[in-house]
Amino acid sequence: MLADAGAAPAGLPDGHGAPGGGLHRTLTVRDLTAFGVAAIIGAGIFSTIGTASFNGGPAVTLLFVFTAVACAFSALCYAQFAATVPVSGSAYTYAYTAFGELAAWIIGWALIMEYGIGNIVVAISWSDYFTGLLGSIGVHMPPWLTTGYQSAAVAAVDVQNQLAQNLPLTSPNITDAQREAYLAWTTAPRLGSLPFVIDLPAFGITALITAVVYVGIQESRRAANLMVLLKLLVVLIVIVVGFTQVDFRNWTPFAPNGIGGVLKGVSAVFFAYIGFDAISTTAEECENPQRDLPRAMFYALIICTVLYVLIALVLTGMVSYKELNVGDPLAYVFGRVGMAKIGALVAVSAIFAMASVLLVFQLGQPRIWMTMARDGLLPGVFARVHPRFRTPSFATIVTGFLVGVPALFLRMELVTDLTSIGTLFAFALVCGGILVIDPRGQSTARYKVPYVNGRYLVPFLLLLATGLWFRYRDLDVLDWMQDATFQNGWSAVDPITGKFNGFAHQIPFLVFVLAWFALSYLSFKKQLSALPVLGLLINLYLMTQLGISNWTLFGGWLVLGLAVYFGYGAKHSKLALKM
Repeated sequence: MLADAGAAPAGLPDGHGAPGGGLHRTLTVRDLTAFGVAAIIGAGIFSTIGTASFNGGPAVTLLFVFTAVACAFSALCYAQFAATVPVSGSAYTYAYTAFGELAAWIIGWALIMEYGIGNIVVAISWSDYFTGLLGSIGVHMPPWLTTGYQSAAVAAVDVQNQLAQNLPLTSPNITDAQREAYLAWTTAPRLGSLPFVIDLPAFGITALITAVVYVGIQESRRAANLMVLLKLLVVLIVIVVGFTQVDFRNWTPFAPNGIGGVLKGVSAVFFAYIGFDAISTTAEECENPQRDLPRAMFYALIICTVLYVLIALVLTGMVSYKELNVGDPLAYVFGRVGMAKIGALVAVSAIFAMASVLLVFQLGQPRIWMTMARDGLLPGVFARVHPRFRTPSFATIVTGFLVGVPALFLRMELVTDLTSIGTLFAFALVCGGILVIDPRGQSTARYKVPYVNGRYLVPFLLLLATGLWFRYRDLDVLDWMQDATFQNGWSAVDPITGKFNGFAHQIPFLVFVLAWFALSYLSFKKQLSALPVLGLLINLYLMTQLGISNWTLFGGWLVLGLAVYFGYGAKHSKLALKM
């Protein structure tokens, strides 16, 4: 059991980064809460909330609450680890403590998807809002400088197919985004036969934020606090003004597409909550990490959940949910009711929101690499701390290139689901880690997950969920049985509905079901703490909603990570060298 939070935790090598590892301790609970809010409120509240509202109607507010509860289970486990192991590295450090070096490497590699690849999405989204705002004031950059190469290439093919059917470029079948990307592809200067198409604003904001993070934690703190203050001010204005325009008839029916429609928004809503765990990467820069990290996580979750629910009520109250399948829902609804100035204010707020998310994640990824390098799993240069700024300098620069260069070329849709599945995997391992180091809630750490005996609760919930599934989702049960028994083959697509069928597409759900049975047995036999078990199960369930294709890509990413580990990390590990 890990009792002494003031020394290098048991099971960690000396270089793992015990407190006092050379970073400035300046962050208070207010600063940490600001970092959490900065990370959470970003692309979700300004874009993906529209899609979720379109699918679920006003009932999407319940999904935000459910997802917050799911994140709270993970936050409880993060908080106990943060109080027990107050060291930079987030889930990587916690997995090292609970499972050992190999599992820690796997989770550290997976976290690159959350902090690194996830920031590519944010950078591209920031660029869209920024160029839109410039356009609203009459400043127009060439489209080939504001569009990713991949987005332009895909749009060019789609538009050319439409034009081949003798449709004009102004046809309603061609969206504004497709039209602009097509113009970028056709008007760009050529490098040989290739068009020179890049998303320059996405790279520029990444470079700027990376410079701020490189200069120091105090400067990052001031920037985050300022952006959070401005962002919250605008969000509150939107809520207050928006409620004056609500038509209560739009809230009826409350769940127009039923529970299935609400659950379609799971991935989009979860993406809106990604970020609260980034607080834990700053443990070595907190004045009192054991006390402040748990508080900050919960403060950030509570603040953001309240704001999300209110924003969802405003959106679905101002216009019909049927109109909300747009990329900029907040700006759209105000334009729809003739309040263009508020819409412009939303666009400005979005720019600050995206920048603050970039800042927090650009802050987190280098500190994970720094901790891995201290263990010998990465070259020592990743652990280098700048002599003046006291920040992980080399790791910060590498993170800037990791985000900035792909943001020049990639499509946002390509990496969104990968970000979610990598994050959910990290959350699940953290919950599992608590079950390893403190299965019955007997830790002497300053904060621990409240102990609820899962002996009967977890098996009961399994039986209850099974009964409800058969009672209310009988058609889904029938489809699942046909897929699970190979009646629909390995993988197929329904030509009418476009739905994926076949055994392959049920593998994620089968993994979840088997995990629930196994945890029910272990809970009954060993009286496991119920809250970490529920956190683990909820995260696994959310992973099942991301589909077998994303599981396959994630598996490939992990295989690549294992190749790096056995090729370098295992040979240079400080833990291995001691043996």
